[in-house]
Amino acid sequence: MAEPAVLLEDVEVRFGATTVLAGLDLTVAPGERVAVIGPSGAGKTTLFRTIAAILKPHRGRALTLGRDTARLRGRHLRQLRADVGLLYQNDNLIPQLRVVHNVLMGRLGQWSLPRALLSLLWPQQLDRAQAALRKVELEPRLWAMPGELSGGQQQRVAIARLMLQQPRLMLADEPVSQLDIRLGRDVIDLLAALAAAEGATLMVNLHSLELLDTHFERVLALRDGRLLWDGPAADLDRALLREIYGAEYRALDLDAIADRVLAGAAAGQS
Repeated sequence: MAEPAVLLEDVEVRFGATTVLAGLDLTVAPGERVAVIGPSGAGKTTLFRTIAAILKPHRGRALTLGRDTARLRGRHLRQLRADVGLLYQNDNLIPQLRVVHNVLMGRLGQWSLPRALLSLLWPQQLDRAQAALRKVELEPRLWAMPGELSGGQQQRVAIARLMLQQPRLMLADEPVSQLDIRLGRDVIDLLAALAAAEGATLMVNLHSLELLDTHFERVLALRDGRLLWDGPAADLDRALLREIYGAEYRALDLDAIADRVLAGAAAGQS
């Protein structure tokens, strides 16, 4: 049986006196495509930061790609981070560097320090950066500055960087929350295609339920730092969404989209 991409056992993470993840058990298989949903403050970002070994559990065990994150130091920690690709809702790019340099940062885990420094003056593996940008339809913006790009274009540059990184696990933390649904769907499509091409595991924190009907085999619902529900999107219903989101259900006007989204998810898995 294949080793899990993610294995959490009774994981607890605290910030001061506040428990953000509480007794969390989770297994994600290699190659799975998983959406994570839940209200603000549910612990979704903390979950991803724990999986990526940015945070370490105060209790329990977190294994990412078979490695115990609490025990990793030095080059072993750097190797894990090279194997885990991170995509955020913003601040994905370094604004002072041109698009080509931001894309080539995906190679830092494989390059020596001298080569990385040289690349800032004379971009190394330029052909690979061009090929990646071509796949996200941004090759003409190779020498642009990030500030010259729209939000959707910046996310596509970040995905091009992931292409060069070739991670085994991709964690996208609300990568489309600042985009409209059409652009958001494009970004999710690109992430899913990249994961499929690389045989990588994909986990996405989703702010918009309207994207649940695309690509995801499994949905995890967090509430108050606990795993409230785990199953296929087609098995969600209004009552469960109300339980997951609580007061936010009305605030987010989920009634207006729930039936449409759930019908789409069911159709996608039929």
